[in-house]
Amino acid sequence: MEIVEIDGEFMTLGQLLKFENIVESGGMAKLFLADYDVFINGEQDQRRGRKLYPGDQVQIEEVGDFEIQSKS
Repeated sequence: MEIVEIDGEFMTLGQLLKFENIVESGGMAKLFLADYDVFINGEQDQRRGRKLYPGDQVQIEEVGDFEIQSKS
């Protein structure tokens, strides 16, 4: 599982995809999410605006697993 550290209170699923270089833009994130299953804390969610908080775990089919952590 890859650790993703964030500065603020949360990051969105679309920001995670761009931060991890899985997609290049928000438009590409929308297309990506239509094609790949994404699970957040074990529940499927395809919304690129979904807020991810420290402690959340994200599993992306054929890509990998990520855990959100706070930098502070």
